[in-house]
Amino acid sequence: MTESTSADTPAAPAGGVGALTTVILDVPDLTVEADFWKELTSGSVLTADDEWITVTTSDRWDIGFQLAPDLVAPQWPGQERPQQVHLDLYVPDLASASARAVELGATVLRENEQWVTLADPAGHPFDLCLKEGAEGVTVMAATFDCPDASALARFWSGVTGEPVTYDAEGVAMIGGARQLLFQTVEGYNAPQWPDPAYPQQLHLDVRVPDLDPGEEAVLALGATRLPGGSDGFRVFADPAGHPFCLVR
Repeated sequence: MTESTSADTPAAPAGGVGALTTVILDVPDLTVEADFWKELTSGSVLTADDEWITVTTSDRWDIGFQLAPDLVAPQWPGQERPQQVHLDLYVPDLASASARAVELGATVLRENEQWVTLADPAGHPFDLCLKEGAEGVTVMAATFDCPDASALARFWSGVTGEPVTYDAEGVAMIGGARQLLFQTVEGYNAPQWPDPAYPQQLHLDVRVPDLDPGEEAVLALGATRLPGGSDGFRVFADPAGHPFCLVR
């Protein structure tokens, strides 16, 4: 894990611990993965070095790519090597958007009338979701697999300060400029970071004014402190085991 920076970080709402800044994917090849997502989302490179690239999408989501040369890629569907977290994207036309993603290096995993599930070049699943009138490819949400969607939505609502806007039938959502979705998955298999046999696939960075009170607050909400960190960031797991970082 490492630190990310954003040129367009939303302020944390009152009552929240911090502001969601970046969705980070572990990848074996920084350039290939960053180029794929930059072209798919009509984005631009915000920061880049030998171990990290951040792409800002056209609708102002920051997607970070963290070098993980020995990444064990997910195999969707299934829980033996699960996806854990994925991005859902809105598109105005499924056929053309899917064809474009494949042209850029994606692989189609499943198709239906309302969405297409694909894997990016590193193997991370993502969904293209039909939305009539959408202006190009935009990010709908980061979606978490978990054993209890309602419980995890409450946790992340406490972290971000955003309200739970939907909660029914194993699916929950919190609102805000960067939405998070949660879906209950039977037999959910959590990451065990930093164990490479049970790797994280994605994680979130949450910006806080001060790490000490930030840590106290997320632990009170149900997070677990994980190894690693520096003066600028600390690593935690949410109640379903997804790693995330508090950064300042």
